[in-house]
Amino acid sequence: MTSVGPRRLCLVLAGLVALATVAAVLLGETAFSIGQLGQALTAPTSGPAEVLWTVRAPRAATALMVGAALGLSGAVMQGLLRNPLADPGVLGVSALAALGAAGAIVLGWAAFPGAVEIAALVGAGLAGALLVLFSARVRSPEALILFGVAVSSFAGAATALIFNLSPSPIATAEVMSWLLGSVQNRSWIDVAWVTPAVLAAAALAALAAPGLRMLSLGEETARTSGLPMARLRLLALLAAALATGAAVAVAGVIGFVGLAAPHLVRAAVRGDPARLLLPSALAGSLMLVLADLLARLTPTDQELKLGVFTALVGAPLFALIAWRAAREWRL
Repeated sequence: MTSVGPRRLCLVLAGLVALATVAAVLLGETAFSIGQLGQALTAPTSGPAEVLWTVRAPRAATALMVGAALGLSGAVMQGLLRNPLADPGVLGVSALAALGAAGAIVLGWAAFPGAVEIAALVGAGLAGALLVLFSARVRSPEALILFGVAVSSFAGAATALIFNLSPSPIATAEVMSWLLGSVQNRSWIDVAWVTPAVLAAAALAALAAPGLRMLSLGEETARTSGLPMARLRLLALLAAALATGAAVAVAGVIGFVGLAAPHLVRAAVRGDPARLLLPSALAGSLMLVLADLLARLTPTDQELKLGVFTALVGAPLFALIAWRAAREWRL
């Protein structure tokens, strides 16, 4: 992607996302004929229309928004921490959001619409608040990463404790299924949950973009730049926490998208963290929509969980990216 500029890259990615979304709506386990597709477009109460617009379309839209949230969060994290290996889970936001959702499921709150999502957002908000308090006192990115690892480890241990003490094997299975990540059986309500959060996170990230660009020049340069770096760091943390929390709240824990998406487009923006945000969000959307489509079309007795599928596909892809980067560094 080095042959195109950032603006053209965004246009290309937006077009690919649109095509992938259309394919995700039209294709599925049940194949429709041309006549049935025409019926779905002209008869809103028909069977094909029910499948397309109440099953596949909201699922594809949820994957699109969750992918955008993860790609955006990954780009913000990598710029904030000046670490290309940072991802939405590195600061413990994903782990605390997962802990909140797991607790809600075990307590039986899943029977109330929106309760699991709210619990996950509360967990993400708690992680964001802890990170903001810590970063106000310690500005070293290494210390922030270590604090995030500690938060993530604690949340992981607490989630394991929930599994251990769960009074019902059914609740345990529900928690495990949710933690594996999926956009299966999502509705337009889920799209309405995640979309405003992603848009708000994008706005916060755009405000923090000058600070991310300045941090790429080094801590000393950022400190003498005259920019309100403390406020810009705060905005970046809030953007990452909000985007990650919204994604986990709606789709569970999905790995590798936030890590790999920025790497796929970084060369086209020449490593500029500020110009990396939008392409990373679009690349994340494209990756997750295609991954969900392939997970649906893979001939298995039970549909693969999206988090499992992204890990299976993302690990070799990221290994290839790392290998190419290592060759460039040697040159």
